[in-house]
Amino acid sequence: MTAIADRLDLRLSVEDKNRLRRAAELHGLPVATFVREAALREAETTIAHPPKARRGGLAARLRGRATARMGTDEIMKLTRGD
Repeated sequence: MTAIADRLDLRLSVEDKNRLRRAAELHGLPVATFVREAALREAETTIAHPPKARRGGLAARLRGRATARMGTDEIMKLTRGD
């Protein structure tokens, strides 16, 4: 068994913490163990199958649109890379 020597703190809403607590209970695990195992699974999946790189950053996506009147929805789509 690997010794655990470091910590990771995160802030959650009450609702999210309750969801994690419930899921951990269903697996019969402490919340910390459940979260650690889920996060490590996701990390391995992401490393094995990296997301496709976006074409350019936000600045590149916004280039040429600065003078146009853009609505909030359009700006949000650009920031998400939609």
